[in-house]
Amino acid sequence: MHHFMQIWRETRAATAIEYGLIAALIAVAAITAMGGVGNKLKTTFTNVSNKL
Repeated sequence: MHHFMQIWRETRAATAIEYGLIAALIAVAAITAMGGVGNKLKTTFTNVSNKL
C-alpha cells in the first residue's frame, strides 16, 4: 500500500504529460502556420511564373 501511495503522489509523470501536451499543441500550431505560408508561397510563385 505504501508503494501505491508513493506512485499516487508522484508529480513528475503528471508534469511530463503536461509538457507533452504543450509540445503537441505547439506542433499543431506550427503545422497550421506552415500550411498557410506554404499556400501563400505557392500562389506567389504561380503568379511570378505566369508573368514570366
